[in-house]
Amino acid sequence: MDDLSAISEELAELDGQISDILRALANGFQKLDKIKDANRQSRQLEELTDKMRECKRLIKEFDREIKDLEGRNDAETSRMLNEKKQSMIKELNSFVALKKRYTTNLENKRVDLFDGPSEGIGEDNGLLASSMTNQQLMDHGNQMMDETDQAIERSKKTVQDTVNVGTDTAAALKAQTEQMSRIVNELDSIHFSIKKASQLVKEIGCN
Repeated sequence: MDDLSAISEELAELDGQISDILRALANGFQKLDKIKDANRQSRQLEELTDKMRECKRLIKEFDREIKDLEGRNDAETSRMLNEKKQSMIKELNSFVALKKRYTTNLENKRVDLFDGPSEGIGEDNGLLASSMTNQQLMDHGNQMMDETDQAIERSKKTVQDTVNVGTDTAAALKAQTEQMSRIVNELDSIHFSIKKASQLVKEIGCN
């Protein structure tokens, strides 16, 4: 910071504020690992997100100040300031990535809440549900009901298809049975006709 003071008091002040926020973010994420309650985790993430937003704003101011001083600084000083800015951005981005990971984990836990009751997690589920807004709960509930309705409709269709196949099979068997009966009757008739013809031939031969 002392080096920056020689270049610009504004840069030195911004550098101090940004460093303070980055330290606070590092400590905040370390504490987040120890928090088990979903509500407290969510609140801590919100606070860290506000800090990241403020840090981003200060880095932009730092960048604007660098550009304002470009005409007065030599090439080496400009390079040093830009490297410092890039280092700030890189560190902030690492916290942004951490925040995304924690947010995803929280959302996955909230979805697990609706996957069905499991032994020993009822209390945790209550905490997770309370961390969601009423609208989120309603939307998720409606989505689950829609999926249930679709599953029921698929089951009904499967049952109906099975009944239809059974009906078609029964009808085919009935038709085949009737056809066999007709064939048997026709064979009986042919047999009777042949027997009758044979008798006639014998009678003609006797005459």
